[in-house]
Amino acid sequence: MAPVMAMTTEPAPETAAPAGMRTFFTVWGGQLVSVIGTSLTGFGLSIWVYVETGSVTKLALVSLAFAVPATAISPFAGALVDRWDRRIVMLAADTAAGLGSLAIALLFMADSLQLWHIYLVVAVGAIGNAFQSPAWMASIPLLVPKAQLGRANGMVQLNDGLSLVIAPVLAGILLAAFDLPGVLIVDLATFAVAVATLSVVRFPRPDEYPEAATGTIRGDAAAGWRWVKDRPGLFGLLWIFAAVNFTLAFINVLIFPLVLAFASEAAAGSVLSAAGIGAVVGSIAVSVWGGPQRRIRGLAISIGVGGLGALLSGVRASVPMIAASAFILMAIVPIANTASQVLWQLKVPPGIQGRVFAIRRMISSAIAPIAILASGPLADKVFEPLLAQGGALASSVGAVIGTGPGRGVGFMFVIAGLGTALLGLLVYALPRVRNIETELPDHVE
Repeated sequence: MAPVMAMTTEPAPETAAPAGMRTFFTVWGGQLVSVIGTSLTGFGLSIWVYVETGSVTKLALVSLAFAVPATAISPFAGALVDRWDRRIVMLAADTAAGLGSLAIALLFMADSLQLWHIYLVVAVGAIGNAFQSPAWMASIPLLVPKAQLGRANGMVQLNDGLSLVIAPVLAGILLAAFDLPGVLIVDLATFAVAVATLSVVRFPRPDEYPEAATGTIRGDAAAGWRWVKDRPGLFGLLWIFAAVNFTLAFINVLIFPLVLAFASEAAAGSVLSAAGIGAVVGSIAVSVWGGPQRRIRGLAISIGVGGLGALLSGVRASVPMIAASAFILMAIVPIANTASQVLWQLKVPPGIQGRVFAIRRMISSAIAPIAILASGPLADKVFEPLLAQGGALASSVGAVIGTGPGRGVGFMFVIAGLGTALLGLLVYALPRVRNIETELPDHVE
């Protein structure tokens, strides 16, 4: 996979959104196929790493190989996105990701694939994604009328939901039939679809934002940071989302240990399926409905309800209850994400959305790796002993949620869910965050 290289901006004089949504639908369709392919490879590589090494730590390093480079480069990537043609940025990122999958397939077939190859390809893919994601998110307001932004962002959320449902099943079938190359070849085909759809469209160019033009990449990135920091409502919302991502990272890592402590692998799979179906249902609902019109209130309620759903997962060692809770949580996520995304698309000038969205992504995801690394030791060394038979909390917390294997992890779900619900209250409790919609002007007509 090759890194994204410097490029010149193609002339594109249009500045107004197209009359229809044809361009958006074309690109969205290509990205849907691409996201499924990317998730397919993610599952396939994760399974390969774990089977080959038997190490949870080495498997976790795959996630870190993606998270760290993306976080480090995001501000500079966003500044470049604002300078370059966003469609070309997306084309380059998809092409780079496809080349990475091709490299892994060739190395596997030559019996030369090693763990460091995967870490390297994942890291380079993360760099490409650090360009692709803000370019796509910042392009949506240029392609879609203001009144349709909620539905459009709901459709983008649908891509992730469908990938959760389709990719694990398809990855299992392909691995059984064709091993890892089968997964990677399908992924290559999906990238070809994404590249083809981007090749036949053109994006309007945003108006420049002279106040944030410094003449240097570093200066432009810093200007984007100052723009966010000077708006306390958006800055506060950004850190609330970072905290939500932190609490939910524990849930993502520990959902299988929670279920496998008392049930089978098939039961754990049913919980994952319920979560995926919830994400699809929530995304479809937002695509049709458009999301809450009072977006801050919708955000507060969504985060609070999602937190309560996570909390319920830890209350009882019950597969139906955990599956229902996973469904609720993942059905709520697209509503919260869409409300937040539309809010940022409306309040940030289009000419600096690339760098602002990249900074937003960097901060909102920067502390999640801490939760990923800490979740295992906390579960094994702290919470499981506390809720073991005769543990320090067996007669208090254990009287409510039970004791024995998995109950310490369940207590972690209760804490994470309660923390998430309180963050929902915080959205509405902070005046500058609560009043974003009235204090800041819209920059999209």
